[in-house]
Amino acid sequence: MTGYRIDELARAAGTTVRNVRAYQDRGLLAPPRLEGRVGFYDDSHLARLRLIGQLLTRGYSSAIIKDLLGAWETGRDVGDVLGLEQVLTDPWSDEIPGTATLDELIETFGPARDEAQIAADLERAVELGFVEPDGDHFRVPSPRLLHVGAELVAAGIPLDAVFDIARQIRDDCDVIAGRFVDLVHEHVFSRLEAGPVPTGDDLVEVAEVVRRMRPLVKMVVDPFIARSMETHVQAALGERLETLSDHLVRASAASEE
Repeated sequence: MTGYRIDELARAAGTTVRNVRAYQDRGLLAPPRLEGRVGFYDDSHLARLRLIGQLLTRGYSSAIIKDLLGAWETGRDVGDVLGLEQVLTDPWSDEIPGTATLDELIETFGPARDEAQIAADLERAVELGFVEPDGDHFRVPSPRLLHVGAELVAAGIPLDAVFDIARQIRDDCDVIAGRFVDLVHEHVFSRLEAGPVPTGDDLVEVAEVVRRMRPLVKMVVDPFIARSMETHVQAALGERLETLSDHLVRASAASEE
């Protein structure tokens, strides 16, 4: 079982130590395990914090969240509830977020751009999720995503075009994710909703289905992307490469005359 000090727990959950203490005071979060005078939290606390964060984002007050969680736990085995909470709120990527300063971002994406353009670009980068303001620096949720953007810019593609395609791909991924969730809802969730009050076994089943989806989504998306890229690259560039080869052959022949 993973052990977190309070500052480590807050950082892993994307919240603050102050919030963690406030949730404990309001009865939303169980107290830590004490070892001497030091409190240690586990993955169930992390799952609960992530769930609380999601409910707050949806507009629920802390009082309503407490009632929801209390009612949920009253009729269910707490272990099953926490297991489902964790699988629903765990990140779907094992990528470790990074940090960057404004100067580092400017150097990466356009040191020659003026201040107004830098401000506009930064606003778009935040809106698309490339970076998140965090005090005097920026949190980078996905260093891989930022690296891809930087590589495209280095290859000569304008930053505005990179942002445009990032938005389109993000929207496409939203559609794909929605289709997977709809599939599970239609064949798993709806069956449980139509039956009697869900039991602990039902919660375990739902958690297992969601857990299985994690690798399956990547296994399905990767080969489809690979095949589509092969088709599009060959169709879009094949004719141009043939034309370029013809020019090279003619130039070589002319030089030999």
